[in-house]
Amino acid sequence: MKNKERIIYGLFITAFIFSIATIISFNTHLGIDFIPNFFVTLTIELLLSITAIFTLRKHLSYNISLPKIKFILKPIIIALATTIVINLLMTIITKIAGGKIEIPDALSKLKPIQVFIFVFIYASISEEFLFRGFLMNLLKPLDTTSFIILKRKISLPVILSAIAFSAVHLVLLTTGVSTLFLLRVVIFTFCLGIVAGYYQEKHNNHIYAIIVHMTGNSLAVIASLSLN
Repeated sequence: MKNKERIIYGLFITAFIFSIATIISFNTHLGIDFIPNFFVTLTIELLLSITAIFTLRKHLSYNISLPKIKFILKPIIIALATTIVINLLMTIITKIAGGKIEIPDALSKLKPIQVFIFVFIYASISEEFLFRGFLMNLLKPLDTTSFIILKRKISLPVILSAIAFSAVHLVLLTTGVSTLFLLRVVIFTFCLGIVAGYYQEKHNNHIYAIIVHMTGNSLAVIASLSLN
């Protein structure tokens, strides 16, 4: 598969998986109070992502294994710092602009245990299987093209997967969130995606991207605890 084809097929399949998962979830209601509706989206997304990885296994390099403890501390610290800095800056900008600090309805209606299970753990795993597990690994041969960001070499696959990851969050437009809140989410998810992709590529291990994503989602757990 040529590099141009990898980009086209990778982005198309990623968009297709996300779209199918979203459309089906809009028309599916589990009727179980403890399980949020977005669980359907995440489950379909995860299953289709694993299917894509398996189907195209000859064209992508996928590795996942438990990391050594001494190697995961730095990614966690960087992810946490990124989460705090981006959200703090966006909070300041929002207040200066006269906007309100919003909390998505889907999050405000969940109890802390639900946020921990379905956002911190499940969403982190599901989304990472699509954007770093499938897309970034399919684009791996393009890693010869890179850019220096904050004295770190960030490859094209890392950047493209981060852009795709942040772009799908534009679906929040359908929920009526403000422009400032949407901007906050898009910037945050892009930056978190860069960190997740960087450490996955550095260690050639998908588990690092999942750990970084979980660290970023820890803010949602903290927010949930403050609301209850």
